Amino acid sequence: MSQKIFLRITGMTCAHCAHSVEKALLGIHGIDSAQVSLATNQAEVFLQSSIPTEALLAAVTQAGYGAKVEQDSLQVQARSTQEPGQPHIAIIGSGGAAMAAALKAVERGARVTLIARGTIGGTCVKVGCVPSKILIRAAHIAHLRRASPFDAGIAAQEPVIRRDRLLAQQQGRVDELRYAKYEGILAQTPAISVLRGEATFQNTQTLSVVLADGGVHELRFDRCLIATGASPAIPPLPGLADTPYWTSTEALASETIPERLVVIGASVVAVELAQAFARLGSKVTILARSVLLSHEDPAIGEAITSAFRAEAIHVLEHTQPNRADYNDGQFLLTTGNGHLRADRLLIATGRAPNTHSLNLAAVGVEVNAHGAIVIDKTMRTSAPYIRDLKRRLDGGQRKLLANVRNTTGSYIIQHEEVAQLQLGEQVVHTARFSAFYTDRQAPRRYVAHGEPRFIAFLTALATSFFQTARNGP
Repeated sequence: MSQKIFLRITGMTCAHCAHSVEKALLGIHGIDSAQVSLATNQAEVFLQSSIPTEALLAAVTQAGYGAKVEQDSLQVQARSTQEPGQPHIAIIGSGGAAMAAALKAVERGARVTLIARGTIGGTCVKVGCVPSKILIRAAHIAHLRRASPFDAGIAAQEPVIRRDRLLAQQQGRVDELRYAKYEGILAQTPAISVLRGEATFQNTQTLSVVLADGGVHELRFDRCLIATGASPAIPPLPGLADTPYWTSTEALASETIPERLVVIGASVVAVELAQAFARLGSKVTILARSVLLSHEDPAIGEAITSAFRAEAIHVLEHTQPNRADYNDGQFLLTTGNGHLRADRLLIATGRAPNTHSLNLAAVGVEVNAHGAIVIDKTMRTSAPYIRDLKRRLDGGQRKLLANVRNTTGSYIIQHEEVAQLQLGEQVVHTARFSAFYTDRQAPRRYVAHGEPRFIAFLTALATSFFQTARNGP
């Protein structure tokens, strides 16, 4: 047997101290791994059960520091010794896909090291689905208080928006879910170790991790999964880099509702945030390169454009900005059709893969022109021991959907040796739910040209697991 224990370290004052303690612990024969945090003054050690804890304390003392065993760590930290053939899986990332893969790997007997850059948790919980749907829900309530089909019997009134209170409520739920879905689970799963830092590949079976609290840790692995997610893609718009523009992350965390908001983008994130801010009091203008939701069935974009204009949201189709400037607290956007002024500018033009810092070229992992890792239908990269947790959806478009990545993370571990692992993609739930095929896709598959079609209008109450009343959602 081997076990994981924690040591409380005293006397450390810098990153070099933490590295010295880690080096001293790793010098003991039978230590599987040791990670020392300056921020928490704690060492996490995997060791053979035959090694007395006194040996650990002596090694730390000899290095010039103090140490004592955290007693609670001796109670539930036991895990099976890595048997011959039992893999050590490194997972770069700490979002939904990474967690799903890590838990499935542990279930199948592997030892896992999760490398987390920044706050643990995925896009959906931290800066995506959860906060956005809570914001949208609040905006929907504000909209209904202004006007509803029952105004004749229920007096409408202009709501008072207290954004600071809405934000506190939103963030409270985010923190709650982040602990429930990530931090809490990791704390109860001793077979998963967490390294907080940024990973780069040294070779096909070694990662170099620059630790968040200083120092560098080398990590060897048998298999590596890349689950680094994506960040907002920023267009090369002249002048934009010198302005305090928003991405969806800043918009969701804003403590105020701007009087005037311009949104560049026309897909799901742009559309949902534009309407939410409009309903909370902003005068919103959307700049669409073509039309709203141009990748979907045309009827969907047309219906949403009509609804937006009815809500006084200004939709400028076939309009692109040529330049962005910011002076005296105002944005000035230059377009082919004139100038636009705004208090805030939201860039919602898609997302880009977080791959630039991984040093993928060193291990022969191929990426495309956008930085996305090139994979086959089973998510294998061009390197034999490295996989990437992504999927191709909707006729080859790359969609970075949290719910699909989470499912994929589990399946890729469960079917590691299956040559043709593929997931069904006909039903994908997004902010704009889709089922089966669009009018453009259907003729290429099963429906002959000229066949009549039906568009189903599905409605749902989006609450993001958010209880807005004492006795129900």
